[in-house]
Amino acid sequence: MDTQNRTDVYTRITSEIIAAIEAGAGEWRMPWHHDGSSIARPINISSGKAYRSVNTLALWIAAQAHGFGSGIWGTYRQWQALDAQVRKGERATTVVLWKEFAAHSDDDAVGDDEHPQRRLFARAFSVFNSSQVEGFTPSAAPILPDSERVPHADAFISALGIPVTFGADAAYYRIDLDHIFMPAFNVFRDAVAHVGTYVHEAAHATGAKHRLDRDFTKRFTRQALAVEELTAELAAAYILADLGLAHHPRPDHAAYVASWLKVLKGDARAIFTAASKAQAAADWMHAQQPPS
Repeated sequence: MDTQNRTDVYTRITSEIIAAIEAGAGEWRMPWHHDGSSIARPINISSGKAYRSVNTLALWIAAQAHGFGSGIWGTYRQWQALDAQVRKGERATTVVLWKEFAAHSDDDAVGDDEHPQRRLFARAFSVFNSSQVEGFTPSAAPILPDSERVPHADAFISALGIPVTFGADAAYYRIDLDHIFMPAFNVFRDAVAHVGTYVHEAAHATGAKHRLDRDFTKRFTRQALAVEELTAELAAAYILADLGLAHHPRPDHAAYVASWLKVLKGDARAIFTAASKAQAAADWMHAQQPPS
């Protein structure tokens, strides 16, 4: 595929992601299975979603302080719904859920029926670790067999020459080490989720000074991380299309991008900036491939 055709494909994918977000992209879930242990992101037993922000820190601290070997948490009622029972005398840990609601301003010049102001309020929940519960047996996570691997995608990523360590509890790129850390292949939901996650982290690595020297801090200041995450996820969507693994954006791409766009509500051009940088990242990856 030549550069112009790739550009056309990437533009279409970006447009489809934007359309999916406008239609309601849903909630993003991590693409790999884990037990929520204290060194990984703690997860909620009912939704299966990872806790975020200060809640992650609060639950890590509680797990360490009390010696909990699991990072699976739930409210009293959530455990009851699973026929499990919080042991008598166990103390809960508090987490906070932020909700947004429309609040009409008293000043007609600021807010009205068509343009209500947006406000946030916090609601506290008491949660218990699975180590505090009787009658709960965690289900064994599915194991993705090596036979599901995608050889041409593995070869594409290997040609990038970015150091990687497998077997980590989460996927991330450390710029100080110029090193990618990835969960093992067999804990992912499917092979495409593995490739997409790996390429996402490789896209972060393309921003290093000795590669594309990408820096959003001057334009976006405190929101630079959000734009970098948009860039990496769009690049992953582009490369999956190039590899013939997903000709249209997967729902998880749109949901992930949507989660970061919430941080950037005041900048309608942010996704287009990210798309441009994502194309540059994808083009760099293609340039590392051996001649066909």
